[in-house]
Amino acid sequence: MLLHGIFPPITTPFYPDGNVYHKKLEHNVDRYSKTPVAGIVVLGSTGEAVMLSDSEQREVLKTARDSAAHNKVLIAGTGRESALETLKLTEYAAELGYDVALVRTPHFYRAQMQPANLLAFYRTVADRSPLPVLIYNVPPFTAYNMAAELVIELAEHPNIIGIKESSGDVEKIRVMVEGTRHVKRTAAVTETFEAVTPRMLKAGEGKDHGGELISVAVLAGGSAETMERRASPPVPRQASSSAVSIVAGVKTRQKEVGFQVLAGAAQKLEPSLQAGAVGGILGFADPAPTACYEIYAAWKEGDHELARLKQERIARAATRVASELGVPALKHALDFNGYYGGVPRLPLLPLTAATKAEVEGLLADIRN
Repeated sequence: MLLHGIFPPITTPFYPDGNVYHKKLEHNVDRYSKTPVAGIVVLGSTGEAVMLSDSEQREVLKTARDSAAHNKVLIAGTGRESALETLKLTEYAAELGYDVALVRTPHFYRAQMQPANLLAFYRTVADRSPLPVLIYNVPPFTAYNMAAELVIELAEHPNIIGIKESSGDVEKIRVMVEGTRHVKRTAAVTETFEAVTPRMLKAGEGKDHGGELISVAVLAGGSAETMERRASPPVPRQASSSAVSIVAGVKTRQKEVGFQVLAGAAQKLEPSLQAGAVGGILGFADPAPTACYEIYAAWKEGDHELARLKQERIARAATRVASELGVPALKHALDFNGYYGGVPRLPLLPLTAATKAEVEGLLADIRN
């Protein structure tokens, strides 16, 4: 699955009494679908996933799936402390039609999280997961920082397609990119080199194929046998980027993607892209998706000076709102920029009036 671009890890809206506000979730996802973001992450850290019950998590995944545009890549945060529970939620996300599973590092038993433990955990999940796995390293929350060497070793697994690196360490991104250059993989893309999702192919199938979901294996260069069973006609496993195939009425081609590294800190997006990242899963993209996308677009077009200027424009706001003040500030920023933010769940508290004014001042020139 192609993971190039900007992905907002969306918040979970709540009523004042703390229940999930599904109508507002639909509103937000629908609006993100109309922006130039490449996809949407559901149940990430900014989604307060750890605050939700198992049933609430499943309901949120379903609501977001129902509201998202078919061409947006859907990433489900499915990481739990055990491999078994991680796989249960991953399997449910796959049934809904999600494209990728974002699996954070286990961390509660931190002293025992040695390389052997993490290798066994991620390999077990990846072996059994029906979705491609994206590692999620987020030391600001877990207090566990996965070593670059461990990521490079895990990159050899065919079902581990990348990492969201939220340490803010640009040099680490560079090391991981350099250390995984030998990993050769392809993903199905459109004629304009955007991601092809199973939901897009399902919509293209129409009545002829009964609306069956296309396997992710088709999009990631799966076995010929799998592709023959799931697609008509199949996508060639090693098709060159110039070879166009028709899958469920959608013109696709294969693009080499390798192991994909995504930045997790908006204030360091431009240097992360220069270090080899292919995009970012950015909390600050929740209230400011277009501002974050403009950095990526300028870099993609080779205008590095413009990318730096766009980066400078959001750096202070991204650092303060997303990294320092966190979810309550992001939710107020959403309200300020026309999305629905609302209140966080306890023990998180809403912002004070003074901090709200600070957030609004930081976002005064960053509107959508």
